[in-house]
Amino acid sequence: MLGFEESYEVCNCKRVTIKHIVDAVKNNDAKTLRDIQDITTAGTECRHCIFSEADFGRIKKKIYCKDILNEVKKEITNG
Repeated sequence: MLGFEESYEVCNCKRVTIKHIVDAVKNNDAKTLRDIQDITTAGTECRHCIFSEADFGRIKKKIYCKDILNEVKKEITNG
């Protein structure tokens, strides 16, 4: 997924990995960032991992929930 291992931790606050987010989209029908937050709790604490525009942390994230959501949706659409 975008050059990262599926075990890469996207949300450090809640310890949510890429795999958790991919599973939420593929297996739990998450279609929005809010759905991902509801299913995985990613981005519900400091919120820096949701998308780059919301990342006000001192050290910027390398990948965001929005990136993963968009990539998985593209994979699903393209078959």
